[in-house]
Amino acid sequence: MKALDVLTTFIGGAAVGALVGLLFAPDKGEETRDKIAETLKKKGINLSKEELNKLIDELKNLVKKGETKVEETVEEVKEEIKEATAE
Repeated sequence: MKALDVLTTFIGGAAVGALVGLLFAPDKGEETRDKIAETLKKKGINLSKEELNKLIDELKNLVKKGETKVEETVEEVKEEIKEATAE
C-alpha cells in the first residue's frame, strides 16, 4: 500500500469519526438535527425537515461504508506489515 493511500484512508477515517461523533453524540436526535440544520443554514443551505432526514440517512450509510473501508484497510496494512517483517 502506498503512503498516499494510507494518508488518504487516515484522513477519510478522521472525517468519518467526526461525523459519527456528531451523529451519535449524547444530544437527542432532534437537537442534533437542529444543530446540523443550523450549520447548513450558516453555509447558505436551507433544507426542509424531510430533506434533512434524508441527508442524515445518507450520511449514516456513508459512515457505515467508511467504517467498512477503514476496517479493510487496517487489515491490509496489518498483512503488509506482517509480510514486511517476515522478509
